[in-house]
Amino acid sequence: MLEKLTTEARNQHTMHLDEMTTLDILRTMNKEDQQVLTAIKDQLPQIEKATKYAIESFNKNGRLIYVGAGTSGRLGVLDAVECVPTFGTSPEMVQGIIAGGMKALYEAAEGAEDDPELGANDLKSIQLSENDTVIGIAASGRTPYVIGALQYANSKKASTVSISCNKDAVMSQYASVAIELLTGSEVLTGSTRLKAGTSQKMVLNMISTASMVGIGKVYQNFMVDLKPTNEKLEERSKRNIMEVTGVDYETAASYFEKSKHQVKIAIIMILLQCSYEDAINKLKNSDGFVRRALAK
Repeated sequence: MLEKLTTEARNQHTMHLDEMTTLDILRTMNKEDQQVLTAIKDQLPQIEKATKYAIESFNKNGRLIYVGAGTSGRLGVLDAVECVPTFGTSPEMVQGIIAGGMKALYEAAEGAEDDPELGANDLKSIQLSENDTVIGIAASGRTPYVIGALQYANSKKASTVSISCNKDAVMSQYASVAIELLTGSEVLTGSTRLKAGTSQKMVLNMISTASMVGIGKVYQNFMVDLKPTNEKLEERSKRNIMEVTGVDYETAASYFEKSKHQVKIAIIMILLQCSYEDAINKLKNSDGFVRRALAK
């Protein structure tokens, strides 16, 4: 089976990789990576559908759940974890589930990917519901762990998406939306942490970012729901308030405190010259969208 997968084929441009100079290796990798953007562009309609699934789930108090093994699983966990500080989400709202558990993030647990029941059981353990969206990720498109997870998700009537890097991937049959990123053979044969992994990371970034915009986590192009959990993020919060409202640093810092470190609330308080309580109510009545709150 593996020999039929594009992701496992030998790259004709790198047959003498071990004889290349370091610069030639880097140039070749850079050239090959350009295929990633084309592969993603070709799948934008499918990526849009996946993003709309995520938005629908969030609007129903559901979750976005990434499921994968190895590199694919790690990429899902990475994107999920970064949603918390970037968009102020709870750790449960966007989750990354990896075959073998979180230990597999830093220690290979490759055997875990061969068990479809393990994929199903990992979703059972988080009480998957029809309000959730499950995105299965596997470069090969045939990982049993991910297929098992998608089958279980379908049985629970959750929205399902597959992200693979081979045409007519087996996994595509088990998802309502199939994203097939045809990045071609790797510079290093079978090393799907390269072009395939890059394409997967970019698509996950696109889905999570666009879906967060779709539920009001962004105003203009600013992160207005970020959690200021360290000094850098506190300063970014104040700068965002300054940029949106036009106030000076001292005023932005003052309203940052008055708003209890909530950038959205600080912006509304300044632009509408209203109290903290009024800003909270306006935002609530606008479903969390700053632009709607300002328009009312």
